Amino acid sequence: MKISRSHTHMRFLGGASAIALGFAPQAALAQDAGETDTGTDAEVNEAGADNQDEDAIVISGIRASLRAAMDIKRDAQGVVDAISAEDIGKFPDTNLAESLQRITGVSIDRNSGEGSTVTVRGFGPDFNLVLLNGRQMPASGLGSCCEAPASRSFDFANLASEGVAAVEVYKSGRATLPTGGIGSVINIRTPRPLDRPGFQGSVGAKAVLDTGTFEGTDITPEISGIISKTFADDTVGILLAGSYQQRKAGLAQFNAGWREGYVGFENNWGSLPVDESDWRGNFAQTENRPGPTDIYQVTQNAGYDFTTIDRERINGQAVIQVAATDTLSATVDYTFSQNTIDARTNSIGVWFNHNQTSSSWTDGPTAGPNFYAESFGPGEGKDLAITGAVAANRSINHSIGGNIEWSNYSGLSFELDAHHSTAESKPTSPYGSNIAVGSAIFGVENQRVDFTSEMPVISVNMYPGSEIQASNIRPAGNAFRNAYMKNEINQVALRGAKEFDDGFIDSLDFGVSYTENKVRSAYGFLQTDSWGGTLQADELPDEFYQITGLPGHLAGMEGSNDPSIIQNYFQIDTENLIEFLDDQVGICSMPWVGTPSGTGCLAEFSVDRRTTEKTIAPYVQSTHQFFTDSGKEVNFRFGLRYEQTDVESEALVPVPTGTAWVAGNEIAILYGGESDFTTLEGDYDFWLPAIDFDMEVMRDVVVRASYSHTITRPRYDSLQGGITLASPIRVGGGTAGSGNPGLLPYLSKNVDLSAEWYYGPASYVSVGIFDKEVKNFISSNTIETNWFGLTNPALGPVAQEAIAAVGTTAPFSDIVAYVAANYPNLIDPDTGGILGTSSDPLVNFITTQPTNSNQTANLSGFEFAIQHNFWDSGFGTILNYTIVNSDTFYDNTLRYTIPQFAVTGVSDSANAVLFYDKGPIQARVAYNWRDGFLSGYGLDPFYVEAYGQVDASASYDFGNGITAFVEGINILNADRRGHMRDEQAIFFAAPGYARYAGGVRFTW
Repeated sequence: MKISRSHTHMRFLGGASAIALGFAPQAALAQDAGETDTGTDAEVNEAGADNQDEDAIVISGIRASLRAAMDIKRDAQGVVDAISAEDIGKFPDTNLAESLQRITGVSIDRNSGEGSTVTVRGFGPDFNLVLLNGRQMPASGLGSCCEAPASRSFDFANLASEGVAAVEVYKSGRATLPTGGIGSVINIRTPRPLDRPGFQGSVGAKAVLDTGTFEGTDITPEISGIISKTFADDTVGILLAGSYQQRKAGLAQFNAGWREGYVGFENNWGSLPVDESDWRGNFAQTENRPGPTDIYQVTQNAGYDFTTIDRERINGQAVIQVAATDTLSATVDYTFSQNTIDARTNSIGVWFNHNQTSSSWTDGPTAGPNFYAESFGPGEGKDLAITGAVAANRSINHSIGGNIEWSNYSGLSFELDAHHSTAESKPTSPYGSNIAVGSAIFGVENQRVDFTSEMPVISVNMYPGSEIQASNIRPAGNAFRNAYMKNEINQVALRGAKEFDDGFIDSLDFGVSYTENKVRSAYGFLQTDSWGGTLQADELPDEFYQITGLPGHLAGMEGSNDPSIIQNYFQIDTENLIEFLDDQVGICSMPWVGTPSGTGCLAEFSVDRRTTEKTIAPYVQSTHQFFTDSGKEVNFRFGLRYEQTDVESEALVPVPTGTAWVAGNEIAILYGGESDFTTLEGDYDFWLPAIDFDMEVMRDVVVRASYSHTITRPRYDSLQGGITLASPIRVGGGTAGSGNPGLLPYLSKNVDLSAEWYYGPASYVSVGIFDKEVKNFISSNTIETNWFGLTNPALGPVAQEAIAAVGTTAPFSDIVAYVAANYPNLIDPDTGGILGTSSDPLVNFITTQPTNSNQTANLSGFEFAIQHNFWDSGFGTILNYTIVNSDTFYDNTLRYTIPQFAVTGVSDSANAVLFYDKGPIQARVAYNWRDGFLSGYGLDPFYVEAYGQVDASASYDFGNGITAFVEGINILNADRRGHMRDEQAIFFAAPGYARYAGGVRFTW
């Protein structure tokens, strides 16, 4: 009979060991990860929870968690890393994403100062598949402000960590895993009652303080509990877990919008004038103007946003397990999560008309602004933008599943697993998922943005009578965006396994799964483009606006204390302002653009995409084990998975009826209410091999090699049919997009090599090399064309006649007045803008359509990791560093007219943890760092700069199961920034603030 590795090492006991390595519904996952713990045999003895040997060493806390995670890594075939719970109901971090970033090669993206999505080995959130107990999880979110949600990425902020037993990150492919993760497959494992016989539980409470709030220092509660009980000689088990968390936070941020990159001596609207005057004859002063071959970007707008966030997260789990016989068991489990975020934003900022400008520039070849400024005449009525927003959105996840396992003593086993899971995101506010209610003070004399400090400095001077105070504010334009997303997954899998006592094959795994993935993604908006103002200042109650000091709310970044910075912004009573404006001018009931739903300010959906993917996937996998002449164990695993997927995509396409020039640089698209559904189909199939090899070349030294093919499916918006026009159109043209359900998934061929030395009970050194060759990248094939015959009234003969008559520096309202007096039939009664006609030039839309390119990308790199315990001192450390290289890069010196291809999210990352775990005291300090990276590109690239954060935690065990703890997140107040082509073309800058928590936990 063969002796498997799990029989050659003794088990250890710990607060986390049994639960962290317990049963997961997918047998293949449990087997791959290793069902038992290994270590130095002399230091631990095998013992049960109720019959421990007197000499057994019980390991708990941080060391137990690290050792359990190390044993998963050691016993796995292929490349696997893990994090295990330190005890029941106690995960190392308060957020799963924050924990995952401690794994080699994993970095995270943050939302509102909290980890939300992960990047693994340079592949971003859409390239990583998340499983819950081996099952594919649906994902939903409302995405950006101005389009239907489309991402497949899972938001870890939806799940509390207290109900998690372990998280496993599979970096190499395998036939038994569901497909979808080129970067990794991440399996979240929840506790099972039969893993811990008897009556087990934990209850905890903490108070949280976020130092970034703008409205005092509110302390919010977090409560969690987990109870597990077994009956009938430990053959029946019930587990209940739940958590309730509130968080109050603040986010201050500089934001800037940028016009597309210009080259050399272009001389059109928005670019820097040649010979000190632009195409309309406006004067400008330019210092160190970019040269003929330099590329530069001009800021279109800049402002400061102050967002107050209230978050409520509710999680719950219920599990029933029955071991009917020694060979038959069944599990039914239900998981619930609800994440509600109420965000209120107050903004103040400037928009540029690009007329009387002055600016200073760095040297090329990509020139960046030192400052950009503009002056205005006393009669221009230039606006200082003051914006309020209120949005409350909720994401709810339900997952119910059942699992039956049967095995016999001959080594044959079968498992039937099925689940129905949904994720739904929608607004809970009657105002929509993302809104902007504009106000303005008209009378800017000059405005300037200085980009030479960490926090760019916005300065504004107003004409007399237009001071920055509530009595001078007038209502302006507004937009109410309504987004919705629901993802439903129905999955059933039949798995079998056969273990052999002797012969060439050690075990054989086989099975088939069927997955139906249904996604609905919808979006609509109401917009009133009255940016020139509606009511007069004396018609708008001052009580809606509370003046507030600005520099103190940006404190922490150099530049926030500049004496020339705008000194005040306004906290806006946005809800009552909306009600007032709807009553006065009908901003929700009679918008210029969009169809009201009749409920609050919610719009009827103008974009509605419904995509269904049906996948059948059989697989077979064999494992082979033998020993060398010197007694060294060698393991091979060969697997092959076949994937057949059919895609059907419906899209609601609104049909526009015309255009109207409604503001200086905005042309509204007019719709008549007509829409059509179009249906397109596609399909694909892949054979996905996976081969793993590992060998213990000498005692406690393991080498590994893996080769696999993996796929990641396209984003949902890439699959949708129909044309989507971006609104509003700009004077220089518009943008549009269409989908393609026939897209193939990304396909990656992966090679992994590693060596690991396990030289202590919870200490090891590992070095890894990986290489991923990826093809079927989805490129944005760009064409310039017109859609629906839409015309550009801003460049038509009537508009040019009006400009010539009133002057090039006249406000837009004078242009409208001229047209109304001479061509009254060209004034749109709804928007008040100038209607487009057949005599106007056609709008040129830069249209992107996704297509599989013939381009390939090669991502390769190195992973280094050390986990070390310093003798019996209680001190230990975890150090890791990942180097990621890509053979693609974005050339900042080329315009969008020259197509480029680059993989986004590629960057090095590192983690350093120092911990102490001895007696009643546990403490940990962690530093996580990620280098700067290309975050995305369209017409222009944008980059997120390098970021490092320090977290700390400590606890004291008083005995009798009572533990008190404190935690600190981002205790050094690390700031974040991002830039465009040039490092001084900053598109966001946000000061960072610490978050602290303290509490108590009782475990039995």
